[in-house]
Amino acid sequence: MADGPGDVLSIEGIEAGYLPDVPILNGLDVRVGPGELVTIVGPNGAGKSTLVKVAIGLLAPWAGRVRLRGEDVTGRKPHAIVARGVGYVAQRENVFATMSVEENLELGGLRLRAGAPSTRIALMYELFPRLAERRRQPAGTLSGGERQMLALARALMPDPAVLLLDEPSAGLSPVAVDGIFAKIGEVHANGVAILLVEQNARRALAMSDRGYVLDTGRNRFEGAGPTLLADPKVVDLYLGGRGRIDAPDA
Repeated sequence: MADGPGDVLSIEGIEAGYLPDVPILNGLDVRVGPGELVTIVGPNGAGKSTLVKVAIGLLAPWAGRVRLRGEDVTGRKPHAIVARGVGYVAQRENVFATMSVEENLELGGLRLRAGAPSTRIALMYELFPRLAERRRQPAGTLSGGERQMLALARALMPDPAVLLLDEPSAGLSPVAVDGIFAKIGEVHANGVAILLVEQNARRALAMSDRGYVLDTGRNRFEGAGPTLLADPKVVDLYLGGRGRIDAPDA
């Protein structure tokens, strides 16, 4: 896969797994252009979350490369990749429970120049008014939806070039799911590039610029989100029938 002009994130020919000779990703290609919302879907075990772990540096690939704005960051440590402009929201344990909402945001802004964190925190409170109401509250006492919003806000604190979201709606109530999707839409509307791995495939694809459908660690389908939703093969194989994609990935 050749990079598109000015791609923010380019993942090319990735092979990776957790055990020797047991591949999860088999030559996977994904790219995210400036300001794009790109969604990754596929049946349980297709490698969706593994892809995110490779992109953020939590898992070193066996082959292939990851490039951020043209720079090869393959196999670098997560802190080095974050420092180069990648925000990351993990599926679980993604806030510091004993620290307040504001302290969590301050941690997200540690790399900002003097004076900038307070400005970014004010922007986060504008985008997430519920967090402003709970700024002194320990993060561990927030509802599930509020914790996800805090994790999203903290990842946005350094103004990343691209945001990686791993199953942000997992385990949330229907009302909280509505809220988190609304906030992802707002973040996207503000021009932030997003790579979204999501179990709620229909909803995620409907709001995406592009999507990829994975199967056994390979690209099976690629296209505009609404186009994939209208493709009978995608619907038959992945949005109903066999290979349901409404369960969290390994």
